[in-house]
Amino acid sequence: MEQTKQRLLLVDGMALMFRAFYASAATGYIRRTKEGLPTNAVYGFMRYFWDAVQKFGPTHIACCWDLGSKTFRTEQFSAYKGNRSDAPDELIPQFSVIREVMDSLGIPNISSPGFEADDCIGSLSVKFSEDMEVFVLTGDHDMLQLVTDRTSVIIMKKGHGNYMVYTPESLMEEKQLRPAQIIDMKGLMGDPSDNYPGVRGIGEKTAMKLVQEYGSVDGILANLDGLSKSVRTKIENDLDMLHLSRQLAEIRCDVELECTLEGCCFELNPALVVSKFEELEMASVSSWMGLAVAR
Repeated sequence: MEQTKQRLLLVDGMALMFRAFYASAATGYIRRTKEGLPTNAVYGFMRYFWDAVQKFGPTHIACCWDLGSKTFRTEQFSAYKGNRSDAPDELIPQFSVIREVMDSLGIPNISSPGFEADDCIGSLSVKFSEDMEVFVLTGDHDMLQLVTDRTSVIIMKKGHGNYMVYTPESLMEEKQLRPAQIIDMKGLMGDPSDNYPGVRGIGEKTAMKLVQEYGSVDGILANLDGLSKSVRTKIENDLDMLHLSRQLAEIRCDVELECTLEGCCFELNPALVVSKFEELEMASVSSWMGLAVAR
């Protein structure tokens, strides 16, 4: 791998934090500092994050976050993500801690009121992919819509260090879909985890068949006469929800964000990092990051 090649890693902070928290909470043990501050998600996040940094060798990094639950999507559809339970009590204080950790690593924390982490990632990938190769680190398959010749999406798989890297070619090979068709699929079948329904009665199989045959939701709507009576009726009965679900599924790539490439340049200040992890009583992180602990 050419070390001189410039590449930007955009980290889905929300996906990594939840994944890290639940992976370790499942063992029944929650790591805490002597003061009682839970740190299991911070520790797990660093393991995932550092593994990806070593594997993909970014020269630039930014980490994106949600800001509260009110976004333009909840304004469009009040039930959006309304099925999510509150974050566990042990996880809540760790969000500010991990942002401090990112600060100590010199990595900008990016978020924007009214938008989700996904929208920040989409906007930064469009903004910077002309300058360098972009990699998006996430566990969220919705992000596959961001794949281009210049932007790859790294989906974290079960276990540490397992990734599927999606390019336009590997996405087509595995799912027989183009990136934009991910949005059409969600419009038709909805997304139970985000709590929007799509077209009632249309599941993944039918959605896939329709999108592959007609190319997009617009292509399907232009050919309603060619559909079976049952599928056509379902779509006609849920036309408004189809359009709304498609809108909710689309990641915004035009959010104005305070973020420069220079600000994302990845250069560690070892003393700062070591002291942050000592404060969190996890000096082992500094040691597996290869940072000497000054005595």
